[in-house]
Amino acid sequence: MEADSRLALPLAAIFTAFFVAPLVVLLLLSLHGDIAMQGWTLHNYVKFFSDPFSYSILIETLLLGVKATLVCLVFGYPVAWLCARAGARWQSVLVFLVILPILTSVVVRTFSWIVILGRQGLLNQVVMGLGLSNEPLRLLYTEVGVVMVLAQVQMPLMVLPILTVLSKLDPNLADASRVLGAGEWRTFFRVTLPLSLPGIIAGCILTYAASITAFVTQTLIGGARLIYMPLNIYQQAVGANNWPFAAALSIIFMITVMIVVGVLGAVGRRSEIHGRR
Repeated sequence: MEADSRLALPLAAIFTAFFVAPLVVLLLLSLHGDIAMQGWTLHNYVKFFSDPFSYSILIETLLLGVKATLVCLVFGYPVAWLCARAGARWQSVLVFLVILPILTSVVVRTFSWIVILGRQGLLNQVVMGLGLSNEPLRLLYTEVGVVMVLAQVQMPLMVLPILTVLSKLDPNLADASRVLGAGEWRTFFRVTLPLSLPGIIAGCILTYAASITAFVTQTLIGGARLIYMPLNIYQQAVGANNWPFAAALSIIFMITVMIVVGVLGAVGRRSEIHGRR
């Protein structure tokens, strides 16, 4: 046991140096009025919570994550279900297609979506070609466009955890449900879906955390008019050179995300306990 603890020391040192220490510096900077860090103050936190515009940005960012996560879940669960039931060859092909967005640069992917979502882009050409609209849809620099791109970019984070859980489900449980007279849909909703909740929760946590912190996608697709927390922090730090307030925003944003992730994790643990019963 003591030898195992010593083996973990290098990892603990790296974690402390590159994760804990920057967070401590960030916290200390947020408690000062200027970058020289002279004099303690809670002014930056009071400024945030007394400004409706500031916490409206936080709420909009959290809601953006919810929307992107729901879209990923609605489209990702059927994909994971198909992958779990496909043969070995087709499963490899489907999994490769799912993880393909991860294999390309996020900047390249986002610029590709700018071309696709533009007024003369591929999507508008298809919509107008099918007669669904007489004029180009406004997708770029809107929240709808941001959610669409986030859902595509973060889809692997939703599909892979669900696929892992579905692949480990005992097929005899579904067979027993059918033998007892349950149809396919009843078997799915009463057996498969409850047992796959741990994968759904894990996918939601990963997708949500990645969506609300996706600075490049939010900024390039949303433009300057849609301001979310990552862009707000960047503007305060680089644009306004107000590093203490940017540090306070970062701390508030991090704590909020941790609370949301903690709630989802608690739901996941309860669903796992429920699934074992």
